[in-house]
Amino acid sequence: MPEGDTIWRTAAALRRRIEGKVVTDARPAAIARLKGRRLEVVEPHGKHLLMRFEGGIVLHSHMRMTGSWHLYRPGERWRQPGWRATAVLSFDDVLAVCFAAPVMEVLRDAQAPIAQLGPDILVDRFDLDAVIRRARRSDAPTLGELLLDQRVCAGIGNIYKCEALWSLGLNAWTPTADVDDGRLRQLYLAARELMRRNLVTPIARQRHAVHGRGGRPCPRCGTPIKVRPHGQQGRLTYFCPRCQGGEPATKALPTRMGR
Repeated sequence: MPEGDTIWRTAAALRRRIEGKVVTDARPAAIARLKGRRLEVVEPHGKHLLMRFEGGIVLHSHMRMTGSWHLYRPGERWRQPGWRATAVLSFDDVLAVCFAAPVMEVLRDAQAPIAQLGPDILVDRFDLDAVIRRARRSDAPTLGELLLDQRVCAGIGNIYKCEALWSLGLNAWTPTADVDDGRLRQLYLAARELMRRNLVTPIARQRHAVHGRGGRPCPRCGTPIKVRPHGQQGRLTYFCPRCQGGEPATKALPTRMGR
């Protein structure tokens, strides 16, 4: 699933190429009303992307596990088949195509999709105090699940959950209630620092400490990194059993998983 930094990078690319331009065609029929409207603003919020058009119309997309926005010159060959396109916005000199996005909708209320979300972790004026207040109201039982709770802080995904926890030597299975506010603040700031770094350096070029490195040595102590599902959704958590307070009581998955 694209994390908040990926959505920010996508928004920046769309902003450079199509913001301020008028839509000459919009497909499929569900978004046809965008035709003839000027794209005024492209805004990311957490893992959501909002495109505001004149007349108060908003195109809301969420990539989930499969979606991605592409930009093409007219006549250029697409990198995915046309049947996977969930939105095609044509402008005079460029096409914006979104493939395989599970959520693609035209709305009047731009706040509706994001009203329940916490502060975006990547904004310049990041409201950390609001995040801590929301964290204390969250029903997430463990630190790993708390970091993924978008109602607390929007944008953190599984990669930066694992990396932020490792950077502070915290165990993902630690009960949230056992961690004081000061430590929570450090954790969210660590995730923010890692994600903001990716706004400059693409994630494909970064070397992760633990995520995707099951069975390989921990960069800090050399212990083989382990991986196991975590929480109700079973998201894979990569961790160093030595650096992060010991291996959870239940058996970890084979280290080859997720490589």
